[in-house]
Amino acid sequence: MTVIGVLALQGDVREHVAALAGAGADARPVRRPAELDAVDGLVIPGGESTTISKLVDIFELREPIDKRIAAGLPVYGSCAGMIMLAAEVLDGRSDQRGFDGIAMTVRRNAFGRQVDSFEAPVALTGVDGGPFHAVFIRAPWVERVGDGVEVLGRVAEGPAGDRIVAVRQGNLLATSFHPELTGDLRLHRYFVEMVRTASAG
Repeated sequence: MTVIGVLALQGDVREHVAALAGAGADARPVRRPAELDAVDGLVIPGGESTTISKLVDIFELREPIDKRIAAGLPVYGSCAGMIMLAAEVLDGRSDQRGFDGIAMTVRRNAFGRQVDSFEAPVALTGVDGGPFHAVFIRAPWVERVGDGVEVLGRVAEGPAGDRIVAVRQGNLLATSFHPELTGDLRLHRYFVEMVRTASAG
């Protein structure tokens, strides 16, 4: 069975583990380099990106994750996870460091504060079954993308219509929103299939 880890330092870890299990993966929390070595794919969950950045260093996971990404490990980042995968972050803290995986510029907390959280339908390229009911909580958005980045979805409603909220570059996937909070497993199934394809290759 495909083994997918969820970076379990902070954020909505249990929800991602449950969604991945429902999508047919062997889902496991990852807190140590040895646990990272055992997975075929990794999810970086929503939470607080500056806190995750600090904990990645405390738990000595930065270099191992950087190396696995460079070697082609499929990684999916939701909300704060999107920020962690971005090459450039606007409105971030000066000591905040991500994994520089996707050639995109992300604006942190772009949709506003916690009270500005909202839900909206998002049509996603490659995900069948109609628009995805997306939950945005202090969410980032993508200001621009570089070469090789496929825009999978834009939000048409809410406080900033037509902003990019879902992207893919090779084996890396990122969304501004939280699919693990909806009960809709389509995006997790999409990622599980990404991991299986990468493992077969």
